[in-house]
Amino acid sequence: MSSSQTGDLDAAYRYCRRLNAQHGKTFYLATGLLPKPSRRHVHALYGFARYADDLVDQPGVLAPEQRLAELTDQLRAGLDGSTPANPVVRAACHTVVEFGIQRSYLTDFLASMAADLTVTRYPSFAELRGYMWGSASVIGLQLLPILGVDGDRGRAEECASELGVAFQLTNFLRDVGEDYRRGRIYLPHDSMAEHGVTEAMLAAGVATPQLQALLAAEIERARGCYRRAEPGIGLLAPTARDCVRTAFTLYGEILDEIERADYQVLAGRVRVSLARRFRVGGAGYLRAVRARR
Repeated sequence: MSSSQTGDLDAAYRYCRRLNAQHGKTFYLATGLLPKPSRRHVHALYGFARYADDLVDQPGVLAPEQRLAELTDQLRAGLDGSTPANPVVRAACHTVVEFGIQRSYLTDFLASMAADLTVTRYPSFAELRGYMWGSASVIGLQLLPILGVDGDRGRAEECASELGVAFQLTNFLRDVGEDYRRGRIYLPHDSMAEHGVTEAMLAAGVATPQLQALLAAEIERARGCYRRAEPGIGLLAPTARDCVRTAFTLYGEILDEIERADYQVLAGRVRVSLARRFRVGGAGYLRAVRARR
């Protein structure tokens, strides 16, 4: 690789890092606990996911379907050996090849992004879970080769997949109002019906007793995913555990904040305080330094 190509690749990785710093503050904080050589590869995969998600949700000159199709073509060409002009695709392809990451994980992710263009309601959790395979589970599976496994790989993969679902469910519960304004509902319809929640209630923007009960039940569902995922942290390489533990803790506390806010998620996002994020991240940093030594 020539010096100019190396420079372009480094610039692509830096671009992905900036994307994550801007849009994924909790995970960006956690990624800082990884050994420096690993960080840019995590930023590449998260940057690609962020970029694809924005293609679906943000306006542009081309229709979202066309933008997503072009991104898919660029990804396939890059994985087949071409040099993508798009810096996000270039960094992601380099990381996938470098670590031998299963290509289908990225194409499955893009398939879920494409589903967001046509599927706006999910009749059951089983169908929502099918969507989350591509939107969340595969993210955890992409990261495993970078983080490293120090134990039963099959079990580590199960836990990584489950943690992706836990994070995704947390995002769904935090963003109920925001997603509804985009025309999407990620609360299973059968669960809504069981608790007497209607779309009119979501449109009204008020956390009714019915919606509060529904959100309480879905929070418990998400916590079950966290419990099933937690053993996988101990199966990671020691230098990766504090990164994942920090993300695990801070994302899980978003559920606590939803409860403390009395389930008021229709008007805006609840957040874990900046002070709390730095306390958890700081403690993780000290442990991570010891692990590297």
